[in-house]
Amino acid sequence: MKSFFFTTLSAGVLALAALGLAGTADAAPSGPGSVDATVSQLRSEGYQVLVNRVGTTPLDRCTVSAVRPGPAFLRTDSGAPGAHDDIVTTVTNRVVYLDLTC
Repeated sequence: MKSFFFTTLSAGVLALAALGLAGTADAAPSGPGSVDATVSQLRSEGYQVLVNRVGTTPLDRCTVSAVRPGPAFLRTDSGAPGAHDDIVTTVTNRVVYLDLTC
């Protein structure tokens, strides 16, 4: 039973690492844009956007200083649709951090 647990845990960690690296490339918006446009783009790609804001100026005067990958939340079980008796790892949520300079 212990080997099954560690195998499942290892598979989940490897999947998380692969998704984290892939998320880094996909999450970065191309070129400078408004904060609202960047947030909208990231949300349309399926990310939950967490904003870190430095400064007190209005949001329309802020600039995006960084887009950083956050954790991916995974579920590993055999309850996924079409999995039959196979154990499947499913991404349930992806997070990205958006740093703003205001």
